[in-house]
Amino acid sequence: DWSSDVCSSDLASYEMVQKTAAIGAGVLAAVSGPTAMAVRLAQTAGITLAGFVRSGTMVVYSHPQRLHIG
Repeated sequence: DWSSDVCSSDLASYEMVQKTAAIGAGVLAAVSGPTAMAVRLAQTAGITLAGFVRSGTMVVYSHPQRLHIG
């Protein structure tokens, strides 16, 4: 069961995904887009990865079922 989330004002790199997994967070949201390696790692690690997060919009790259928007 995931208990926390991570927000980043930087690029969603594979290092950020690793750190997100290490602290047990289930969601990583970033203002910029993710690297291809970050997307692959997030898919494998079960982390919801969202990029280009802006007011009211985002692109979800992995595990979108965790988000409840509406």
